[in-house]
Amino acid sequence: MLDANCKVSFDRVLLTPEYLADPYRFYSELREKVPVYFSQRMNAWVLTQYRDVAAGLCDKRLICGRRVESYAAGLPRPLREKMRPLFEHLEKWIDNMDPPDHTRLRGLVNKAFTPRMAEELGPAIEEIIDKLLDVAESNGQMEFIHDFAYPLPATAIASMLGVPTEDRSRFISWANDIAAYSGTGKADPLRTQEAQRSVSALNTYFHALAEERLVHPQEDLISALVVLEEMGDRLTEEELTAMCVFLLVAGHETTMALLANGLLALLRNPAQAYALQSSPGLARTAVEEFLRYESPIQHETRVAAETVEYRGVRIEEDQRVVLMIGSANRDPAIFNNPNTLDITREPNKHLAFGYGIHYCLGAPLARLEAQIAFRKLLARFPRMQLKSENLEWREHTSHRNPIFMQVVW
Repeated sequence: MLDANCKVSFDRVLLTPEYLADPYRFYSELREKVPVYFSQRMNAWVLTQYRDVAAGLCDKRLICGRRVESYAAGLPRPLREKMRPLFEHLEKWIDNMDPPDHTRLRGLVNKAFTPRMAEELGPAIEEIIDKLLDVAESNGQMEFIHDFAYPLPATAIASMLGVPTEDRSRFISWANDIAAYSGTGKADPLRTQEAQRSVSALNTYFHALAEERLVHPQEDLISALVVLEEMGDRLTEEELTAMCVFLLVAGHETTMALLANGLLALLRNPAQAYALQSSPGLARTAVEEFLRYESPIQHETRVAAETVEYRGVRIEEDQRVVLMIGSANRDPAIFNNPNTLDITREPNKHLAFGYGIHYCLGAPLARLEAQIAFRKLLARFPRMQLKSENLEWREHTSHRNPIFMQVVW
């Protein structure tokens, strides 16, 4: 547990195996003792109580537009200049924008990336799941992350975007490089360079695919975005490719974690697994509980556009603010028995998809994939169990999931 000086102790324990296995007990002490504190390791103010995190996600004084620059500031200046193309690309991601640019871009994308488009993928998602489970059944076991949790959302989002099947395997590696860039709390030179290479590859790929769709449009998201551009909605080429890269990374990384974390929660709580198996209609509330209980994204980062105060603590302009979603979703002031998995929990006001104008674009698709997946998993393998409890967790301050999980039945 943390010592009397929570600030120093939390920085010391961050990303250790003890922390990665169970960050929630550390969050609990921070919520109680130092709900707003400055982390030297993260170079940011960290907010851990639900009320503050929810308010911060909607606070117009805490902005997204400067966080790419603020994170990159930890790199040596020569490397920072060399990596400028990466930072310029990330600044065009919709979740790194603020109004009015965010408002314009979100409005455009909402015309193309609709809940209906996600719903129409239902039959395709079921087919993907059935094929993955057929392979697993023939093998008698499966490494859940590699064999199911990664390929399902990666295939689904690639299908929605319009990426040919033969190209999809490369996307996982590229997306992983980009996601790893911000994973250690402080910018890492090697991971920064790997992220730039992968961003360059994806930009080149999506530019060529958009050009092809301009001539030969299909029933996919890239075609819909290209049409918006042609209609004079001022979606630039850079915005188009940045949106495709963002949707690819966000669309499979977080859903993979939702699937892995959700299954692990069920396998460690067999009574809850039995309840879901007996009543598949509980899949909706079960997925919401998985999102709360083991949030795929543990925190969001903002930058103060002006001096602000939270709980009497002064946060200066240009300082980073980490809004700890994983902690907020276990706050006993909001959730009864927050450390208990309850797949019937309602209401469930978790913040796993964010809150306010940056609420997750892909939430409908992630929910659909997860609900179908858990119904089919439990129907096909009702006696599924972990082969080993010795799990290794992803070394990342924000993304949370086990990186290897062997299951048998």
